[in-house]
Amino acid sequence: MNLSHFTDLCNRLSVDKPGIFQHLPGLSILRREMQSDIEAAVYEPVICLILQGSKVTSIGDQFVALKPGDALLVSHDLPVISKITKASVHEPYLAVVLSIDLALVRSLYEQVVDITTPDTQARSLSTGRADPAWIAPLVRYFELMDNPLDAKVLGPSVRREIHYRLLLSPMGKMLRNLLVVDSHASRIAKAIRLLRSEFRSPLSVAELAKVAGMSASSFHEHFKSVTGTTPLQYQKDLRLIEAKALLVDTDYTITQTAHFVGYESPTHFSRDYSRKFGRPPSRDSIISVSGSQESLPVRA
Repeated sequence: MNLSHFTDLCNRLSVDKPGIFQHLPGLSILRREMQSDIEAAVYEPVICLILQGSKVTSIGDQFVALKPGDALLVSHDLPVISKITKASVHEPYLAVVLSIDLALVRSLYEQVVDITTPDTQARSLSTGRADPAWIAPLVRYFELMDNPLDAKVLGPSVRREIHYRLLLSPMGKMLRNLLVVDSHASRIAKAIRLLRSEFRSPLSVAELAKVAGMSASSFHEHFKSVTGTTPLQYQKDLRLIEAKALLVDTDYTITQTAHFVGYESPTHFSRDYSRKFGRPPSRDSIISVSGSQESLPVRA
């Protein structure tokens, strides 16, 4: 479909009103004028539409390359690696991001109950081309930007329509799985909540499986099927993402960072960090960059 009007609208808004828009909950525009380094973040449930530039994203064994007109739907909290591969001052990377409200999705259950048969092939991170069915209400949501009263009165119903259209879309398989209270997707979501809150602590597959109400073997299989990675790798990724943020934004030493995120051995931490990000933690530490000395080696 032709996204030129939407692209022009978002280009204007990203310059005039950058960031998150207070009258339209969950909506933001990402604009970058240069390619990025490898970036790590925990994606909470969102729909992301690429309008300009390109980006690559991965979790576990799943790798996707996104170009203009591609959309990325995330249904569970996921530790993701990404890199903007095409962006310039003349043609910035431009993406629209709308948070997915899972409570709003579940509120649609009674209306869509006939389409909620679980799909065992669905993944937490799914991609597809822009679909007019959900693009149209998303554009209308944006067009409420300049009128706070319209945004207040009409915004909730338009946002609900977006969620409904996404739920019915080819990308919405995992969202539909989440409607079923006792589905594997819903059970894995319970374990993910524990991992997010307790990622610094030692957690066994058996503990996580108990939270999900599954046997250890079944939990491990379904966790990887839903998220694309294993439970312990998921936890490790959460630790490393937190560690990267601490090194970049605080004066924590590498040793302090390792211990803070749950590693017993700074050497083990440095080895995992280098494998994850392709560079030792000393390259990201503001202390190391500013010339302070770290007593432990960054590689085993």
